[in-house]
Amino acid sequence: MALDAARTITGTFGEVWHDGEWLTNIKSAEATVEINKEEISRAGTRWTAHKVTSMSGSGSMSGYKVTTNFLEQIGTTANDKLRPFVTELILALKDPDAFGAYRVRLKGVQFDSLPLINYEVGSIVEEEMPFTFTGYEIIDGLNQ
Repeated sequence: MALDAARTITGTFGEVWHDGEWLTNIKSAEATVEINKEEISRAGTRWTAHKVTSMSGSGSMSGYKVTTNFLEQIGTTANDKLRPFVTELILALKDPDAFGAYRVRLKGVQFDSLPLINYEVGSIVEEEMPFTFTGYEIIDGLNQ
């Protein structure tokens, strides 16, 4: 079957959701699971086999600085009297030409840094928020 170019997904329709709220200021997001393996040497062959031993999730999202609401939630990690901020995110692609919507729920999200302030005169202020996560669930897949 030939590729129908109209069915390819564009990032224009990407969304990040937190606690039921669409974070409309986010302009890019990515999440990846790294699969860690150990090498296993086997008798009678030159081929090295591999055994999956662990996985780790990481990602980042970046967007325009509009409010400090989300930053303040992440910042509760700095309060020694509170538990570190751990949350869930839903990343979605909802291109109307695609074979449906694609949504992934990231579990156990913890942010790696707090983007307190950055700016450049004459430029729109943007911030990047790298994070790690400890699980995921594909909520909606893309199927023909």
